[in-house]
Amino acid sequence: MKYLLFTASWCQPCQTLKPVMEQVSKTIPVTKIDVDTDAQTVSDYGVRSVPTVVLVKDGREVKRFTGVQSLNTYLNPL
Repeated sequence: MKYLLFTASWCQPCQTLKPVMEQVSKTIPVTKIDVDTDAQTVSDYGVRSVPTVVLVKDGREVKRFTGVQSLNTYLNPL
């Protein structure tokens, strides 16, 4: 299980989410994806807004969060 964090440097909510995801990454791996430089992955996952966080398990999306959520939401997603 891991998270894909779709983010952008110009996105203020993304900056707000950054310390939360740093905490999450101590428990669940987080891969940061810059929407401005990785258009293929953005397209593959159909991401339309940032921040978007996708929980992937066994290569498949199992949950998606848009916007900033609480630390607890990301640590207990299922």
